Amino acid sequence: QLQLVESGGGLVQPGGSLRLSCVSSGWTLDYLAVGWFRQAPGKEREEVSCVNDSGDSTTYSDSVKGRFTISRDFAKNTVYLQMNNLKSEDTAVYYCAAAGQCKTLVDTEYWGQGTQVTVSS
Repeated sequence: QLQLVESGGGLVQPGGSLRLSCVSSGWTLDYLAVGWFRQAPGKEREEVSCVNDSGDSTTYSDSVKGRFTISRDFAKNTVYLQMNNLKSEDTAVYYCAAAGQCKTLVDTEYWGQGTQVTVSS
């Protein structure tokens, strides 16, 4: 059974940086696309970024493009989300998810438990 665990969230000031990690236990992530979603209170879940199974293709939402970078370390079975120049509107619970392709992430059954990111002065 694929289990995803996120870490790296926390409280950061506007303009600061955080790096989120998504680690898989049980199964390898090598043949899966992995993405990051976020959900703020009272708002719908938003797909933030995705990296394909080979790591050579990435997507970003317009709201984070140029500030966030997704990457994967196959040796560590981990996917990262580097978040720079954080803004208050980035405050949310961040979830990672895995699926065969980035376009099927929204329907996947494989989700982590989430990690809270709070951007505030």
